[in-house]
Amino acid sequence: MKAYLALIRFPNLVLIVLSQALAQACLLVAGVNWGLVTRPGFWALTLSTVLIAAAGYIINDYYDIKIDAINKPGRMLVGKAVRRRPAMFAHMVLSFCGVAIGLALALPVGLINLGAVLLLWGYSARLKKMLLVGNVAIALLSASMLLVVAVYDNSLNKITLGYALFAFLISLIREIIKDLEDVKGDASFDCRTLPIVAGLRNTKRVLFPLLALFLVFLLVVVGHPATPLLFDGYMLLFVLLPTIWLIVKLIRADRRRDFAYLSNLNKFIMLTGILSMLLVR
Repeated sequence: MKAYLALIRFPNLVLIVLSQALAQACLLVAGVNWGLVTRPGFWALTLSTVLIAAAGYIINDYYDIKIDAINKPGRMLVGKAVRRRPAMFAHMVLSFCGVAIGLALALPVGLINLGAVLLLWGYSARLKKMLLVGNVAIALLSASMLLVVAVYDNSLNKITLGYALFAFLISLIREIIKDLEDVKGDASFDCRTLPIVAGLRNTKRVLFPLLALFLVFLLVVVGHPATPLLFDGYMLLFVLLPTIWLIVKLIRADRRRDFAYLSNLNKFIMLTGILSMLLVR
């Protein structure tokens, strides 16, 4: 059981549930309404998202057996703790259930879930080896995780779109940093990630403008007259300042452990950004 929980990245699934619950309670209506989270339809929606995400982690590890043997030999699961055939079977069952639940809820949700399944499969099998394509694909999936909540509730608004953009940008930055962390194994199997194609220095030249764009986005949000003062202070302290620190650390980063630290810092920024939903209205 422990191996399977590690395989499906259980902490990441908890973060997905938290993200969608906060989006449901805080972004769709004025104030914070936890009553919206108790709706059976919402939990079915979240279950479908979690199932598809878990399936995506499994198929990614399935295709990454040889690469993971170089990048993270001590953390390999598929092929060691979990056999390949059961892993593929679990992926197919989870994907089917996620899409089926989505279709039962609403056709648009089902189509979004189906698109996510296909994109995750394509990412694992091919897209992540292509220059920036895989990075953008994961960033889009991160944004869709929030958007699908509003689509199901038929309550898509500017605030939800803003958080979807936040998720897209911070995920795109993290995916590129992860490529820097995994360059050794990726290069051994003809991957065409940005660090392999362009090198460390040029990859940083891509990351810095993205981080600058992210900072500008944060400043625009904080400077908006409609945002509460408490929200502004929180964003400055727990999102903007850590992003500045990430930039500072990125300047001199050149080893795998440096990029692992930056990836974890990126996850912290993602978490604090998600929690800011509690203060946005």
